[in-house]
Amino acid sequence: MLGEIAMYCLLVLILTGIYLTFFFQASAQEVVYHGSYGPLRGVRMSEAYHSTIRLSFDVRAGLVFRQIHHWAALLFIASIVAHLCRIFFTGAFRRPRELNWIVGVSLLLMAIANGFTGYSLPDDLLSGTGLRIAYSIVLSVPFLGTWLAFLFFGGEFPAQALEPRLFILHVLLVPAVIIALLTAHLAILWRQKHTQFTGPGRTERNVVGSFLWPTYTLRSIGLFAAVAAVLSALGGLAQINPVWLYGPFKAAAVSTAAQPDWYVGWLEGALRVAGPWRVHIFGYTISELFWPGILLPGITFGLLYMWPFLEARITGDHLEHHLLDSPRERPMRTAIGVGVLTFYIVLVVAGAQDIIAQKLGVGIPAVTNTLRVLLLTLPLLVAFFTWRTCHDLQVKGAREEEYPRPYPKARTPFEVTDEASGPSSGAEVERQRSAVVRGLAALGAGAAAVGGFVIGRRRTKKIVFEATKKK
Repeated sequence: MLGEIAMYCLLVLILTGIYLTFFFQASAQEVVYHGSYGPLRGVRMSEAYHSTIRLSFDVRAGLVFRQIHHWAALLFIASIVAHLCRIFFTGAFRRPRELNWIVGVSLLLMAIANGFTGYSLPDDLLSGTGLRIAYSIVLSVPFLGTWLAFLFFGGEFPAQALEPRLFILHVLLVPAVIIALLTAHLAILWRQKHTQFTGPGRTERNVVGSFLWPTYTLRSIGLFAAVAAVLSALGGLAQINPVWLYGPFKAAAVSTAAQPDWYVGWLEGALRVAGPWRVHIFGYTISELFWPGILLPGITFGLLYMWPFLEARITGDHLEHHLLDSPRERPMRTAIGVGVLTFYIVLVVAGAQDIIAQKLGVGIPAVTNTLRVLLLTLPLLVAFFTWRTCHDLQVKGAREEEYPRPYPKARTPFEVTDEASGPSSGAEVERQRSAVVRGLAALGAGAAAVGGFVIGRRRTKKIVFEATKKK
């Protein structure tokens, strides 16, 4: 279901994005605003920011479509992350599904890239600050930083060529890669079939699920309608990214309490808690931005890509698996996953260190040092308690298998669903279905006999009554 939610969010993104492109101008050319939003009248701004303000206040339903588009992007990435977590904790990445895991991680990477480019398009102060940080991170790449920065940003930041390049990346190149990856993902899934949890009739050699028609089709249509309804409600009721409050981007301006969208919040937090680790090697300086901005994301996605092969190498398990694990059955994998998630959650929290300091009335250095300690200790503690909990659940499950509880008697002779919760044998299912048909036929015949008897008695009474009346 999580994968379907991501796919339906992508569909909403495409539909709303098409509408937005009719009115957006991807240009850094300066103009003067004379629109309906009073506080910005007479202010010089880029055409990109001008068209975004016009889209928000002067285009019919423009603000609603902007906000639906933004919420859909957030939910799209969140559903991909949740889907990957489900695959990780249940072991669905194991052979023969390593390739689909790689495709899924690539989808996450492309979704983050497309989200960031779209977030940066309005050229407001907040998104411009994020682009400035990204430019500095690219510059920190050893040996190649300057060339890469000029290649991606079209010159020294802020460059006139940046806005059109972001637009092409956001609406053409990255979406094309996402659609190609999604197509490959679905094709591999169709070829390999779904994984499944253990249950009656489920083995490593079969797949038990819903019929494509009508069960799965109607369920999918309902899920798409629910996703679209939730996104429409969020777009109409929950304000997000009010760019008119931030103002146009100025290279010399910056504001406090500025946080990006959540999917890059962990990178923002890493930049804030990292130390001043500047290294000089062979006449080159490796900036302190390199470690949290380049090395950490590289390690993160590198380990994600390599995990199926690392686990197979460590455990020696090279067999094909089509049945899913319960997280408690793999305590070490579950502990590692929960610990890593805790690590990145702390980084996301660290991205709001200035807001935390303001709310608590303490200094930013104190909050930063506390977050550094939590970053080093909390993931280990959470991982240990997770491992311990899984181990205890394993012991409890073994005891229940040794001394199983008696099952209550069924209220009906059998129960068969399209999820195969009933008998696994096809002959047995057919026999029971025939028994049901015979029972229903007998019931119908009995009802017909009773009905005929009642109607016959009524007719007899009517004839006797009429004969008596004639006499």
